[in-house]
Parts: sequence; structure tokens; C-alpha cells
Amino acid sequence: MKNIKRILALALAMALIACSCLSLASCSDGKYTIGILQLVTHDALDAATEGFKQAVIDELGEENVTFIEQNANNDTNLCSTIATDLVAKDVDLIMANATNALQAAASATMDIPVLGTSVTEYGVALGIKDFDGLVGGNISGTSDLAPLDQQAQMIIDLFPDAEKIGILYCSAEANSKYQVEEITRFLIEKGVSAENIKEYAFTDSNDISAVTTTASAESDVIYVPTDNTVANNTAIIDSICRADKTPIIAGEAGICKGCGVATLSISYYDIGYATGLMAAKILKGESDISKMPVEYAATFTKQYNAEICAALGIEAPEGYTPLG
Repeated sequence: MKNIKRILALALAMALIACSCLSLASCSDGKYTIGILQLVTHDALDAATEGFKQAVIDELGEENVTFIEQNANNDTNLCSTIATDLVAKDVDLIMANATNALQAAASATMDIPVLGTSVTEYGVALGIKDFDGLVGGNISGTSDLAPLDQQAQMIIDLFPDAEKIGILYCSAEANSKYQVEEITRFLIEKGVSAENIKEYAFTDSNDISAVTTTASAESDVIYVPTDNTVANNTAIIDSICRADKTPIIAGEAGICKGCGVATLSISYYDIGYATGLMAAKILKGESDISKMPVEYAATFTKQYNAEICAALGIEAPEGYTPLG
């Protein structure tokens, strides 16, 4: 009888240990599989993914990590398919690169840790009212938001004589719309008449040329937020606006490199790296993702595009560094 009790007690203890191992990284064998869901290929998102992977490798060791890397080619439906597949593969963590990727991953799982990056505003992306910086549950990450009030001031400082300010963005991207509303508010607060600010929204890459043509013809200067569809189509925008001599202020360096004259931007590699550090802490059991607030870039850089400035006859702005 004593032996039976001992066996039962041992079995119960082993069951409790096994259950706890389902949620504790400390029970892991130190090998991890991480799913990476990237919305689309362009310089900013590519840099964030590169930074993320490097941080994870630095913290966990290259031999201990397997990355399943998928790109949705700017297809929202494909984002959902990839997210579902990563959950089915039972990955240890998902890194969702860009807003649509984060939304897909958040819908696919409430259990696997999900870290976003290159996401401007998590409250907008996830429908959280009065967002205070902490998502909770299984989601956290890093934001690519640069100070929009300073970007508004940049437009005014660089183009003080501009009467018509156009704002070009993709209406399908929730965080782009958020930036448009904020930059408009800041411009009005700084004295620009609301009548002189006009939005030019396109639905996808199919109508970006037509909308850009109209925006360029009707604007003295154009502002473009951090927008993935724009980032993936800068050559089209540049060909139109450069021919019209219409300058563009961009929300991030990758877009500025493709079609802008100046930007106040962050390092996407750095926010990706910060996301990777967060991932390592979660996987090693050092941090609880539900208690990890969204992290923001620490530094912002004023940069200009020397080639496009020269083509438009614009002198390099004082205090700005050239894009690499």
C-alpha cells in the first residue's frame, strides 16, 4: 500500500511539473522556434527583421534558434493564412512585422507570445481605447512612431511659402490614417489653415499612380506617413512628383530614400533589435509579456535625400544629415 501511495505521489508530482513546463520557459531544452511574419519587403521592415534576428541570436545563440520566416507580399489575407500556419506549427513566439501582420497574429492566437515591430500605434492597430502603452495578454512589441509634431514643424520650416499641403497615404492602413489625423492637427495648431491641408488617399497599389498625380498637381509640398504601401511603391511616386518639382516630406528614412527630400526618422534596425531583446527575455522566462509595455525609439534623426534635393533645386537643410 505504501508503495502504491509513493507511486501515485510521484506520478502526481511529475504531472504537476509537466503542466508547469507548458508555461515556463525555464523548463525548455534551450531550443526555440520563432515565427516571423513580415507584411511586405521594403527597406524599413527588412531592417527591423534583420535587427530582431540578430538580437535573438546574440542573446540565445544561433545554434539554439530556428526561424520560420514568411512574407505576405502586402496581402492581408495571406497574413492571416501565415499566422494560422505558424500557430499550427506550435512556434514558441511570433514576431509580427507591421500593423497588418500584428493584427493577423493577434487574431490567430491568444496563447503564443506575439511581439510586434514597425507598428505605429498599438491602440489603433488592436482597437484598444485609451491605450496606455500596455497591451496585456500575449502581445507587446515596439513602435516606429516618430514625433509627429516635429514632422509638422519640419514641413513649415523647410517650406514656409507652401500654401497647399497634400497628405498622401493608403486608406487600408489604420496606422497611416492615425498619422494623417495627428499631423493635420499639429499643422493646424502651428497656424496652417485647415483649408490648405488636403488628404489624398489611395486604396492599394492599383490606384496609387492616379492619386499621386492629382496630389502632386494640387500641392506645393506633400507629406507621407510611415505607410507600407507607399514604401513598396516609392519609385512610382518619385517619378511623378520629381517631374512636377513637388517635394515630399516622409515619415521614415526608407520612404525618404525612395521619393522624399527630408525626414525625421528612427532606425528600424534598432527597434527590431529591441524587439529581439524582448523576445529573448520572454523565451528565457525572465519577463512576462503581459506586463511588458510597448517600447519606443530612443533617438530620432533629421535626414535629407541629396539626390532628390539637387533635382528639385533644394539646398541641403541645416542640421540635417544625408541619407546613407
